[in-house]
Amino acid sequence: MIDLLVAGGGPAGLATALYGARAGLDVAVVERRTGVLDKACGEGMMPHTVAHLDRLGVAAEGRPLRGISYLKGDRRVNASFTAGAGRGVRRTVLHAALLRAAEAAGVKLVHGEFGEITQHADSVSAAGFEARYLAAADGLHSPIRKAMGLDAATTGPRRWGIRRHVDIAPWTDSVEVHWSRSAEAYVTPVADDCVGIAMLSADRGGFDRHFEAFGELRDRVAGHAHGQDRAAGPLRQNVRNRTAGRVLLVGDAAGYIDALTGEGMGLAFGAAELLVDCVVRNSPEDYDRQWRLLTRRYRMLTAGLLAASGLRPVRSAIVPAAQALPSVFSRLVNLLAD
Repeated sequence: MIDLLVAGGGPAGLATALYGARAGLDVAVVERRTGVLDKACGEGMMPHTVAHLDRLGVAAEGRPLRGISYLKGDRRVNASFTAGAGRGVRRTVLHAALLRAAEAAGVKLVHGEFGEITQHADSVSAAGFEARYLAAADGLHSPIRKAMGLDAATTGPRRWGIRRHVDIAPWTDSVEVHWSRSAEAYVTPVADDCVGIAMLSADRGGFDRHFEAFGELRDRVAGHAHGQDRAAGPLRQNVRNRTAGRVLLVGDAAGYIDALTGEGMGLAFGAAELLVDCVVRNSPEDYDRQWRLLTRRYRMLTAGLLAASGLRPVRSAIVPAAQALPSVFSRLVNLLAD
């Protein structure tokens, strides 16, 4: 019997496995897809996310990020990170680096379907393994979360994300958030010759339809699109609890509000560390409470900004207000970045 079985070999699952290996646990990861994985992602990591990678010994090449900028028309407001630089990293580069680190740490990496989960008094069985605990890192629409009866009703606007890469030298060392009436465009430098642009909106339509509202940005990158667009959503996923017996949810599977504040990866890595600590202490009952404490600031700020941005008069005032109160804007950014 192994200590920890991880369902899902994306960044959240691999980070969980790496924290488990660091704690001396016998860990296996089961992933149905092969090779390096890609998905819709803003690809900007906050300073505390970079700190997790450093602690795990993961070397993911990218571009340093000095802060966050909000833009609308000729208005712009910048907030610098006070806890050090963030990093823009292509999702495939990050995943490859995590895979290398997991292999070096002795994590068992298995390709296959996960199948049915059976829980016992002191173990859980799935995918041909028997483990003391199972970490479900199987994504935004987690089948394991549903099978465990942990889904909760989701209300409010259904928002989607679409990401496109553009072959162009970055013109900024921050994540730029461009605002239109119904969408946000997140520009993230991810390499010396590439930026990622992630579009978030509750309105229907593909990337190009939403991009029409961002004339100056659209003209800057015209003709330089690279690769296929990636989409994900609906983004909001409500969860009743992060644990069901010996099954613990981590990453997007543990619940999600929105990508508006760019905190998904940092929260996933932080939750991975908490999950492993609970496994080491044989205290899975502590995990949900600790997850809620870890994510409380993010959930409050993201939910508030999302609600405000859904009201057209308030939405149009977000960038002017941030420009008029730069110290407040900087404080809010660093509440999430630290």
